[in-house]
Amino acid sequence: MTTTYTFDIFSSVDGFGSNNGNSDWGGYWGKQGPELLEHRLALYSEPQRMVLGADTYRQFAQMLAESTDDSDVRDPWVTAMRNLPATVVSSTLQGPLDWPDATLVSGDAVEIVTRLKEESPVPLRSHGSLSLNRALMAAGLVDHVQITLFPVLTGQTGTEPIFYGTADFDLDLLESRTLDGRTLELIYRPALHL
Repeated sequence: MTTTYTFDIFSSVDGFGSNNGNSDWGGYWGKQGPELLEHRLALYSEPQRMVLGADTYRQFAQMLAESTDDSDVRDPWVTAMRNLPATVVSSTLQGPLDWPDATLVSGDAVEIVTRLKEESPVPLRSHGSLSLNRALMAAGLVDHVQITLFPVLTGQTGTEPIFYGTADFDLDLLESRTLDGRTLELIYRPALHL
C-alpha cells in the first residue's frame, strides 16, 4: 500500500510562487488573515512527513534564521511544519541540517519518493520545492496539487513560475474553499494529459 503525496504551493493568480522582494507584499502578498492561518495550522498539525528539495530547505533555514519571533516566518503553522519529520532530497547539502527531525537523502528524487510512498506510515507533503515537484509530477507520484491562490497579479514582481516547464496535466478538482473571503484553496488530482 502506498501513501499519498501532496504538492502544497502558494501562488499569485498569474502563477508565481513568490515576488522579487522589491514590494511591500511579503510572503503572503499581504493577504493573510485569521482563517487562512488557522486552516494552515490545522493542515500541519496532522501526522505527515515533509519532503523538501535542497533549495527550499535552504530558503526555509535562511528565513527562519533571519526572522524574529513576531514575524510572519514564525507563524504557528510554519513552526508546526518545521516540527514534522522531513526528508530533504539533495546531492549538494551536507548534514547536520537545522531541522529538528530531518533526514538528508542523496540520489534520484523519483526513486527516493517512490520508496517513501511505499514505506511511509503517514502521508507525504511538500511545500514549495518547485523543481522537485515538477519531476515528481512527471513521474506520476503527486496525488494532490494543493494551490493556495492569493488575490494578486505579480506581472512586474513575480518570480518562480510554479508550473513553468512542466508537462501538460488535466486537473480533477477534489476540494475548494475560500479563506478570509478572498484567498482560494484548490485541491486537484493531476493526470498527465496524453
